[in-house]
Amino acid sequence: MVFALGIAFTAYMLINSWGDAYWIYTTAVAVVMCGLALLRGRRRRAWPAAAGVTVAAGAVGLSMAADLPQEPSPMAALALAVLIGSSLRVLPVPSAAAIAAGGVAVTALAWFSGPTGPTALATMLVVGGLVVGPLLRAFAPVQPSGAPAAESPPARPRP
Repeated sequence: MVFALGIAFTAYMLINSWGDAYWIYTTAVAVVMCGLALLRGRRRRAWPAAAGVTVAAGAVGLSMAADLPQEPSPMAALALAVLIGSSLRVLPVPSAAAIAAGGVAVTALAWFSGPTGPTALATMLVVGGLVVGPLLRAFAPVQPSGAPAAESPPARPRP
């Protein structure tokens, strides 16, 4: 719900400020990024995060090369932060580190188009993912498939 409302609000603001069809590009990137963030799951799959970093890098590069709104947009940055944090929580360390490095590189690339509000917001969100992911890995680890949770109460028989 947050992704959908954020994408709609961003599209509305771009229509009012940039006009024409510029909002379509940003909306398409945000929809793909948010979709990948929703696909991440707990199955220790790296492909949604790797695809998200790749899409974000391509979007930033294309927005710098063409006369398009700056990427990552707020919702694309939120999705990137979710993908980074989730990767740092559940993926093996080498894969998680590669995803985190890619996210940092995308954010650094965004700064080359100049210091703006969306770039600062993207930086804060990615830093949040970089901090929260390892904290969740340490204090709320994901259980292996089929293993009961450590603190789950015993099942009560049904009457």
